[in-house]
Amino acid sequence: MKLVLAVVQRQDAGELLESLTAHGHRVTRISSEGGFLHEGNVTLLIAVQDHQLETLLQDVREHCYTRTRYVSPLPPVAESGEFYPPSPVEVQVGGATVFVLRASDVARL
Repeated sequence: MKLVLAVVQRQDAGELLESLTAHGHRVTRISSEGGFLHEGNVTLLIAVQDHQLETLLQDVREHCYTRTRYVSPLPPVAESGEFYPPSPVEVQVGGATVFVLRASDVARL
């Protein structure tokens, strides 16, 4: 038995949840926020049998996309009267961060 923690972008969560529930997975959804861009994420908690793990991971791969975004970096400390025009920096966001943990027992009460 495995416990899967998947952190996905909010834009990808809806379709992923539909696919997971269509495949018979019970999913707990928790709203979360990323530390780098401070954008909304969704953390999914899913308990699966060992033989279901690869199918679940394939669902995540198919529904979670990497995107390119431009963000403005924080300006460096400048002397009084100096002007610093920040230029946007390209960063990759999205996809999924997945943690797979061994679960010795799962009980649905």
